Amino acid sequence: MTTLWERSRQVAVQAILDTAVRLFAEQGYEQTTIAQIAREAGISQRSLFRYFGTKEDLVCGDQEALGELLKRTVEQQPAEMSAWDALRAGFEAVLTANHPPERALELSRLIFDTPSLHSRYIEKRLRWQAELVPVIRARLGKGPGRPVPDTQAKAIVATVFACVDTATELWAGHDGRIDLADLYDQCLAAVRDHG
Repeated sequence: MTTLWERSRQVAVQAILDTAVRLFAEQGYEQTTIAQIAREAGISQRSLFRYFGTKEDLVCGDQEALGELLKRTVEQQPAEMSAWDALRAGFEAVLTANHPPERALELSRLIFDTPSLHSRYIEKRLRWQAELVPVIRARLGKGPGRPVPDTQAKAIVATVFACVDTATELWAGHDGRIDLADLYDQCLAAVRDHG
């Protein structure tokens, strides 16, 4: 059961996000200032920074928490599940963690259409990849006498991230009219079936 404070915080966060996304869509990400977002949301800049550490966090969310969720979800998948399926489960958890699909679509468009956001997004994703390599190496190495080199784990993780990013960009480019999970499956099948 959520407390009154938690509900109040969720309402405040949602109001700030709604304001920020509207301003980003109207003016562009680079042209929108934190001062404008705070003013339009009816709060001080200091209060805004209590909810969101940076302007980027308004679009990308708490990347540290999302990276932890991804890693934890992959680790928690049954041992018999393939590395590919465990990573897919992890990304499904991340995609549904913070936003409804409509908001995720708006934010994905912003990320892919704004070079500075896109480069920061990639930088953070590279950290996620590095953190997942040992998890995937351990999953691949289950069983006696099966040491797995980093090469295999890194290649699988990098391939999955590339497929997720490609699927998300296509999804945003088609205004969410194509199912994101289907796009991901098509991207992964293209790589795995024709390698």
